[in-house]
Amino acid sequence: MRHRVNRRSVLGLGGAAAASAATLGPLGPFVSPASADERIPPGLAGLKTVYAAQKRKAGGRWHSYVNAVQDGGTWRDVIADDVDFVIKGASVQKLAVALAVFDKVDRGLLRLDQKLDLPASIILGGSGTYHLQAAFGDDLTIANFLVAMLQVSDNTAVRMCGRVAPGPEINEILAAKGFTHTRVEPVEGNPNRFFLGTTTPREMHALVKGLADQTLLSAASSAAMLRVMRWSEVGYCDGVRRNMSSAERARIGIKYGANEDLRHEVGVIFDTAGAPVLVFSYFADQVGDVGNYGGTNPVVQAHAVLGRTMLDAVSGTTNTSARVRHPIEAFRSADSA
Repeated sequence: MRHRVNRRSVLGLGGAAAASAATLGPLGPFVSPASADERIPPGLAGLKTVYAAQKRKAGGRWHSYVNAVQDGGTWRDVIADDVDFVIKGASVQKLAVALAVFDKVDRGLLRLDQKLDLPASIILGGSGTYHLQAAFGDDLTIANFLVAMLQVSDNTAVRMCGRVAPGPEINEILAAKGFTHTRVEPVEGNPNRFFLGTTTPREMHALVKGLADQTLLSAASSAAMLRVMRWSEVGYCDGVRRNMSSAERARIGIKYGANEDLRHEVGVIFDTAGAPVLVFSYFADQVGDVGNYGGTNPVVQAHAVLGRTMLDAVSGTTNTSARVRHPIEAFRSADSA
């Protein structure tokens, strides 16, 4: 399935996408998962009911995949809605880019402490922070720009990744890991530049679960990606993690993506022991309020309701059979020395 790709395909998030949830007022009509006369069944059955209601309220075309641990360790589908739809991934694709770079680290082809310069010629606006600097010329480690790409969805960081993992090589790595539709789109004449390309809800769901299970990368690289995805004091909290405490947010690793009429969010919820208990993959296109990349976009508001509902649905769930656990890192504030 072919999609039109333009310059914003590599921009991903709009400038307001990383705004703190604490500064955005109430959720309006989306603050409750149901109106007063709707009866919501408990647990994961309730999540299906809330999903149907929010999809209807928010509008657009949704393509979603959610499964969760039940019966002590068995993973079962909760929502399977057009899961193989091929769609532009926007900034969610940055997970695939990071996966490829970490794969090269695992194979000894790159080092996380390896440094590259940050010239003015490579700066790209939109989401992120590098373009806000008053001057350039920094020497950045690969670890540095990977964090920037995953935490604040920095677009310049994508170009930095392209310097160590060109687009064709990223696609080869993704294919070798079993992904069929998750691809970046190389720029002709410059393999170090690429558009972010396409994916499907099923494949991005598999990527996130593979990180949690440590089946796609080494234990160290999987933990490094998830640590950034779960850090919530700086980063994206407008959607799934909006209506949560700091401790609750620390149990959820996410990546958000938006571009024109696209609003996506994917991630994993862990139990208090650090075992994965739910993986979600929400994609939507043809959404309204196209120019609004903030927390009041209807689909983003729907994500906030779904996030609270998902966490409540698995609040009593523990994954005792998990092969890997990722300890929850509590946030501690600190004064500058």
